[in-house]
Amino acid sequence: MKYIALLRGINVGGNNKVSMPELRLCFEKAGLKNVSTYINSGNVIFETGQTDVVELVRICEAAIEERFGFFVVCAVISAEELRVALMHAPEWWDKNKSDKNNAIFVVAPKTAAEVVAEIGDIKPEYEQVSAYGPVIFWTAPIESFGRTRYSKIVGTKTYKYVTIRNANTTKKLLELCG
Repeated sequence: MKYIALLRGINVGGNNKVSMPELRLCFEKAGLKNVSTYINSGNVIFETGQTDVVELVRICEAAIEERFGFFVVCAVISAEELRVALMHAPEWWDKNKSDKNNAIFVVAPKTAAEVVAEIGDIKPEYEQVSAYGPVIFWTAPIESFGRTRYSKIVGTKTYKYVTIRNANTTKKLLELCG
């Protein structure tokens, strides 16, 4: 089965530097097959017979920590789960290219419903939010981004259970899965 691992916080501001060839090798040494990466921000596509996503998160996080010496939060989603989530993306998501259109990936075993509940009510005058499976779709105009509820999750206890990708990256990852 094909999966995507989405690492949070590598190669950002000179911290947690990871080369993509080394990351591919790390995943291969963890027993994952047909490993490829997309851009330098920690998007890894791989195949495995393992179907327990919680276990895959554990495998990926442990392999990264062992190889690179630091802990990285890692969300894992199957290519099929991403395909279905994108089919159910709300109509407004990624409609206006001048808005911030993000996919917030929830790290198993946490659920999107739990993350949405922890973040609390959105500010509908500034943002739109909808969830499907382990993906939270979020859109906000650039000019009001700082006033949104979801822009404030960095540094909260909930933040350790998510990693964020923009709509273009999210769609490209599915395309790369074939």
